[in-house]
Amino acid sequence: MQLNAKTTALVLVDLQKGIIGGERRPYSGEQVVTVAKGLADRFRQAGATVVLVHVGFAADWADALRQPVDSPTPRPDGGAPEDYSDFADGLQADGDIVVHKRNWGAFYGTPLDLHLRRRGIDTVVLAGIATNYGVESTARDAWERGYELVIIEDACTTVSEEAQTLAFKYVFPRIARVTTSANLTLV
Repeated sequence: MQLNAKTTALVLVDLQKGIIGGERRPYSGEQVVTVAKGLADRFRQAGATVVLVHVGFAADWADALRQPVDSPTPRPDGGAPEDYSDFADGLQADGDIVVHKRNWGAFYGTPLDLHLRRRGIDTVVLAGIATNYGVESTARDAWERGYELVIIEDACTTVSEEAQTLAFKYVFPRIARVTTSANLTLV
């Protein structure tokens, strides 16, 4: 798959120290970060836009969503570790756009759409953790905003094989083109 570097942005979701660890399927967080670093380097070399998105909340979680749900997101006692929102080592480079979010998706309540539109971006290449939370929420919103969307399968992972399969078999093909990092080129 060939994409125009001038009108394409790589958006990497939640590749941060507080999220990449733990049980991940089908790839480890470290595997996804390695693939994402390679993608980001290729995008930068081609002169394409790289956006790094991370999530974080106030120490008292006052800015986190609180609706009643059956399975709430766990919140660590005493707040998140100090480096929770820090990007994985070696991921960020000068010139990258950094977006801080407080929701699953990277658009709502952030300047992401503004950053992309003002740069003439019409195609978003998306990857990150977790596939069926932050990545899928961002993908749905990007699609509804009219962006062409490409999702990199080997640069996404989540909590289970079943959740990964559900997103890549039933959701993403309806709103995006799905490929792997090796099958993507920028011109």
